[in-house]
Amino acid sequence: MTNLTRAQLDAFRQRLLAERDAVANLLEQTSSDVRPVDLGLPIGRLSRMDAMQMQGMAQLNRRQLEVRQQRITVALAALDEANYGSCRNCKAAISVARLEAQPEVPFCLACQESFEAAD
Repeated sequence: MTNLTRAQLDAFRQRLLAERDAVANLLEQTSSDVRPVDLGLPIGRLSRMDAMQMQGMAQLNRRQLEVRQQRITVALAALDEANYGSCRNCKAAISVARLEAQPEVPFCLACQESFEAAD
């Protein structure tokens, strides 16, 4: 159960909406960076390798943005369902400091640490 005030919930909603828009803009801007490298371009071998490395980094960055976008969507749905701020695993309240650092975080610190220790 969460112990957030209405003002805190409204502030987190506004922040999540702003971050959702920012992530959507970044995804739109990077859509051309992940296209396959044209092997027929008249560039040198090292330049082509650099281009392929940049494409790989852009693809990884894009996947991370997509995951973040998904987490933001889930957090906004939790706000609508009055579940925001509760750990999705143990249902305990997520600390306000943790939510301020990363408002889309789905787990309390204890559960997050146990998941990371299991990996």
